[in-house]
Parts: sequence; structure tokens; C-alpha cells
Amino acid sequence: MTGWRSDHGAMWRLALPTILANLTQPLLGIVDTAVIGNLSAAHIGAVAAGATVFAFLYWALAFLRMATTGFAAQAHGAGDHDEVGAALTRAAVMAIVFGTLIIALRRPIVDLAIVLISPSAEVETLTREYTLIRIWGAPAALANMAILGWLLGLQRAGTALALQIVINGVNIVLDVVLAVWLDMEVAGVAWATMIAQYAGLAAGLWVVLHVARALDIHWRLSTLRDGARLVAVTRVNRDIFVRTLCVITAVAMFTAQGARMGDLVLAANGILVLFQMFLSHGLDGFAHAAEALVGNAVGARDRRALRVAVRVSTIWAALVALVYTALYGLAGGWLVGLITDLPDVRAAVGHYFFWIILSPLISVWSFQLDGIFIGATRARQMRNAMLLAFAVYLIALPVLLPSWGNHGLWLAFMLFMAARAVTLAAYYPGLERAVTSARG
Repeated sequence: MTGWRSDHGAMWRLALPTILANLTQPLLGIVDTAVIGNLSAAHIGAVAAGATVFAFLYWALAFLRMATTGFAAQAHGAGDHDEVGAALTRAAVMAIVFGTLIIALRRPIVDLAIVLISPSAEVETLTREYTLIRIWGAPAALANMAILGWLLGLQRAGTALALQIVINGVNIVLDVVLAVWLDMEVAGVAWATMIAQYAGLAAGLWVVLHVARALDIHWRLSTLRDGARLVAVTRVNRDIFVRTLCVITAVAMFTAQGARMGDLVLAANGILVLFQMFLSHGLDGFAHAAEALVGNAVGARDRRALRVAVRVSTIWAALVALVYTALYGLAGGWLVGLITDLPDVRAAVGHYFFWIILSPLISVWSFQLDGIFIGATRARQMRNAMLLAFAVYLIALPVLLPSWGNHGLWLAFMLFMAARAVTLAAYYPGLERAVTSARG
């Protein structure tokens, strides 16, 4: 019983702070929208469009968070404190390089985004204003991703939560001060986000120094120049980038196909996607817990610990997925009513809502397996599995859309999520066999 409590308690100490940290993101989005929500639809659209640009930019570079979690967790499990420090330093250097590159290419990036989004003239002007201010925070935003991944890898989820609260708290306060009190409107929202990212970086660096002292980490240049380690890091980052690019493309295709079906379907899918995002924010907490626990087990070459980490995190993820399904099934209509009071939109959402009720039971497995493979830094398998799943999606779309319309679109997306889980699950026995241990 003591072992059971210890295993499950360790998982919840990681998962709960991560879930809470994740849920601060939609709260921030609500505040960003609320502070300019009484100005015009163009102002709301500009902030939404600009936020989408940064979501895609930072999502594409998600390996800065994911790979850092895996490498830090494995080094921590192996007791190699110098490599723990090197894992963060490599990621931070890459974050600064990519962030600086984004700033240097800010004009073509914004021009391309405008072409792809195709907003009205007024929204375009405001979107350019927002993005060209906020983009100066790219180095800090990417470095914060690396620090967050490092803290999760060291199983310091509570510290990661505190850091997220600092960043989002500063952002919310500055939203009110700059956009409302100083009447800076969209520019105020952009400045608030950019300043908050650098404030978060300052707090993050303070945390890193504190953790480094506690673990007696020495920042050695010789470790950073380790050729074999650099090759391994580069390969993992490359494969995670390809994997993430497939996810981004799949989501973009989903949005584009829905837009072609008319404004009502587009609006309905937009609301349904909010429920999917809320689902992913919750279940990602267990995936992130799996990353840290699996990485630690792999670093320690402890197969039993690996099995325990996988079993415990997956059990709780599945139980919470059932809670989501029950919540959406019982209270879905009421929740939709909180988002919109337009009868035609509510009716359209209701027509397709059973896909969201079903989604937790399908999505949980791909989220969870992602966390397991990230912790083990098995990025090549993640890449290959994602390419196969994406191929299933590409085949399903033209087959299902002509006859089933938006139902076919959602079915194709659910098949994509299921294929992600099935293909990764096929690789799992090999992952476990690779972790040799006397206690295996």
C-alpha cells in the first residue's frame, strides 16, 4: 500500500501543477480578448489572428521544450548533474538563435501570415501592429519554453507552475494598465505580452541559478562541445520538429476544410475546438508527468520504474478522460450556451457535439504515448509514427468529406488521433526492451 501511495503521489505531484499551469493559458487568452472586446470586432480579430501567428511559430519550435524535458530527466535519473546543466544550456542557446532569427525575419513572417489569413483591411492594419510589437519577445518566449521543459524534466512541476503564474500574471496586469488605463488598445496587449515574456525570463533565470546551486551543477563548456551528444540532440530536435510540423499541418487543414463549408460550420468548429483544447490542457498534465518519470527511469536504466511510470500516469489519464466524456455528455449544452447565445450557431454545435464527447476516449492515448516517448527521447519513432498517422489522415479526408461533410471532417480527425496512438503503441515494446536493468 505504501508503494502504491508513493507511485501515485509522485505522479500527482507532477501532473496537478502542470494541469494548473496549462489552464492559465486559456485564461490569459480570455483576458486578452476581454480588454479590447468592447472596441470592435476588428480589434478582437486582430488579437486572435496575431495570437495564431505566434502559436504556430512557437508550436513549430516545441522541441525546445519537449527534448529538454527528456534529456534533463534522463541525466537527472543517471545522476549526471553536469549533463543536466548542459541540457538546458544547449536548448537556451538554440532558443536565443531561433528567437533572434524570428526578429530578423519579422517583416516576411508577418507578410506571409497576412496572405494566409486574408483579413479585412482594418484587421490587417491592427494585426501588423500587434505582431510587429510582440515579435520582439520571441527570444524570451522560446527561452522560457526551454526552462519550463528543464524544470519538468527535473520533476519540479510546482516551480514550473509558479513561473507560469508569474508570466501570465504580469501579462494580465499589464493588459489592464496598458490597453485599458493608458488606452493603448491592441498595441497595449502586444506590449503587455512582450514585457511579460522578459519578466518571466528574468524570474526563470533566477530559478535556474537556485536549482543549479541545489544540485551542485557546474556549467562546463567541454560538456557543451561533446560531439556525440550534440549529434544526438540535433537528431531528436529534428525528428520532433517533423512530428510537430505534421500536427500543425493537420490542424491547419482541418480549419481550412471547415471554412470551405461556410461561416456557420466554421463558427461551430471553432467552438468545438475550444472544447478539444480544454481537453488537451487537462490531459497534457499526465503526459508531462510521464515525460519526467519515464525520462528519470530511462536515465537510471530502471525497467521497473519505467513500467510503474507508464502504468500509473496512464491509469489516471484514462480516468480523467472518462470524466471529460461525462462532463461533455451531461453539461455540453449548458457549456456551449456560456460561449454563444446565437441560436443557429448553438444548433450547429449541438449537431456535431458528439464528436467532442467521444474525443477524450480517443485522444488520451496519443497524448499519453507522446509523453512516454518524449521522456525516453525516442524521437525517431515519434516521427515515423506521426508520418504514418498523417498519411491515414490524408487518405481519410478525400474519402469521407464528399459524403459526410463536417461529420466526415471530424471522423478523419478522430482517425488521425487514433492512428497516432496505434502507431506509437506498436513501438512501445521495443522501448521497454531497450531499458535493461537488473531489476527489470
